[in-house]
Amino acid sequence: MGLKRIKGAPVPPAMVDWDRVRELRAAGTDWDTIAADPKVGYRPDANVTEPGPALRALYHREKARRARQGPAPAAPRKPATAQESKWTAIRAFYLVVPVLAIWFLLAYAAPSPIGLLVPSFPWLGLALAVAAVVLIYLLWRTSQRRWTTIYRTTVIGGVVLGLVFAGMVGLVGALVYGCPYLPPSGAVGASPATGWHGPSGLPTWTDGGRPVIYFFGATWCPYCSASSWAIWKALISFGTLSGTTLGYSSSTDVYPTTPEIVLANASLSSSSISLQVSEYAGGVDGTPPSTSNCYQLAYVTAYSGGSIPFLVVGGKYVHGGTTIIDPKTIQNFSKENAGPGGNTAVKNDVFNETGIPWTAIQYQAWWIMAFLAKCSGLSVSQLATMGSQHWSVATQNAVNADLQQL
Repeated sequence: MGLKRIKGAPVPPAMVDWDRVRELRAAGTDWDTIAADPKVGYRPDANVTEPGPALRALYHREKARRARQGPAPAAPRKPATAQESKWTAIRAFYLVVPVLAIWFLLAYAAPSPIGLLVPSFPWLGLALAVAAVVLIYLLWRTSQRRWTTIYRTTVIGGVVLGLVFAGMVGLVGALVYGCPYLPPSGAVGASPATGWHGPSGLPTWTDGGRPVIYFFGATWCPYCSASSWAIWKALISFGTLSGTTLGYSSSTDVYPTTPEIVLANASLSSSSISLQVSEYAGGVDGTPPSTSNCYQLAYVTAYSGGSIPFLVVGGKYVHGGTTIIDPKTIQNFSKENAGPGGNTAVKNDVFNETGIPWTAIQYQAWWIMAFLAKCSGLSVSQLATMGSQHWSVATQNAVNADLQQL
């Protein structure tokens, strides 16, 4: 037999919206008005003549009942790990930052082959700095925990992904394109010659068993124009050079119309050395030269400092980031000052080892010859009669003295 509610008993508390009652009481509403509010849901029996006091008595009874039972159990919260496992912006940058950091460090440690796709400076360094700043900003703005198991796992994944990605770039560069391993510029030793570095850690760069001399420059560049004479003097001392022309640097750059010998299409016939040239000769000021093989790109990326002229001898000695020959030393022979025959006068003086032009370039010319001799393994006496111009006694003595310092 079911239980029956006794006539006149108070309405069960479950039928009343007690949250609404507390809201109205907090607003100062009297009990009669609260009892009449349809949102409260209070429906007194017909024998209740004063709904307000009856609801008030019921409210206090409900309040006492809740006090005896204690607070209601909180609704189950979603585990923090479930929220963190989603790919939020914070988690994404927890992955991106270590990927870039590992790639940056490895590209710096091995500018070739790992740094050839994207060099460590400035691009990888800039990307890493931006990603780190964004991550710091996101962590500053969030109220969630900043370091959890999920985030730690994401960082570890980023480190692994960075190692895998940088390793793949290095393997493709070395195995597919034959790029050499080159140490960072800071690890390359100094040379006794001003402006030169090597040979610590640098591999030998050969072509057909002969050491390569590589020039990276542009005809509009006055520093390249002035340096071309020292390179030319060294080259004709090791073989027969063809394909060169006389010219001048840009008339709108510093040291305008500096005399030069254009090496863009030069070809060297020599049994002891090999020549490679990347010289822009298109006549548009500011246009950089382009490389044609992985060795050229590797050395330019790693050691040129983003400037021209840049010169590599045998892969062992590099000159970049500073001036080889200062154009102001031969400015008296510019087209503006000496007329159209200025470059011819420079060529004659350098060839005959006389005059102001020879004095200006002889130091670097002798060092280039010494580097080539060192890389080829031949003695000065063997080299002195191999080129289209035989070495003078003064040149032999100077190159011998330089070789003793290497």
